[in-house]
Amino acid sequence: MATIEDYEGQVPAWCPGCGNFSILQTLKNALVELKIEPHQLTIVSGIGQAGKLPHYLKCNTFNGLHGRTLPVATGIRLANHEMLVIAVAGDGDCYGEGGNHLLHAIRRNINVKLFVHNNQIYGLTKGQASPTTLEGTITKTQPFGSLSEALNPVAMAVALDCSFVARGYAGDRDFLKELMKEAIRHKGFALLDILQPCVTFNKVNTYQWYQERVYHIEDDYDPYDRVEAFKRALEWGERIPTGIIFRNRRETYEEKIPVIREKPLVKQRFSVDIVKKEVEAFK
Repeated sequence: MATIEDYEGQVPAWCPGCGNFSILQTLKNALVELKIEPHQLTIVSGIGQAGKLPHYLKCNTFNGLHGRTLPVATGIRLANHEMLVIAVAGDGDCYGEGGNHLLHAIRRNINVKLFVHNNQIYGLTKGQASPTTLEGTITKTQPFGSLSEALNPVAMAVALDCSFVARGYAGDRDFLKELMKEAIRHKGFALLDILQPCVTFNKVNTYQWYQERVYHIEDDYDPYDRVEAFKRALEWGERIPTGIIFRNRRETYEEKIPVIREKPLVKQRFSVDIVKKEVEAFK
């Protein structure tokens, strides 16, 4: 059975106090508790501080281009849908450069788990406003404050009928771990938006700021009620809900493809004769 030590990768190079440390340790704990071995998992990331997470884990990893996390994760799932695929990204990486890929991953319902480190700032490139930066926040490149309304990724995902939508907080590790486990167990695309303080560049959304606002959604809340889920997703400001906000039961993208329904592509026999036959048809 896998242990925490089995998942130990390189020494993290994040800033002391960064919320990414909590996310990394929480993910390790979730994987161990789910009895997932490192060879059974592939972690995919793009560029950014969140994108460094695969370097700090010992498992199958792919570190790709900025905003292009989900296309790679999709390709891996289609090649081998017996492999657990977790995509990690930052708010700039996923909701900015990769926003178009997020929309279509939700639409397809590919069975990928997306964990977004949402620190509401561009941390790697030294503090520019990201899509989730609160309107009016002053940054190095927005001296008059961010002029754009902040993107609400949770509300957007509910509106798109994403099959699993949750929000966690890096400072609430036990609860975050359960959300990660639920996302991994869910059959279908899962978005887990993780509120994560950036102690160096975001002086607004600090640990204290979050702790005064975040709360756990009530036990009797029904995440299958889409109307109520959308109302809860819009709640932001003095109170910020964390937990499973919405989920549904949809057929996955992999289940809709006849060629891989019975057996993963990587386990299927390859024949050059079939390729030759198709090439001949174009002559």
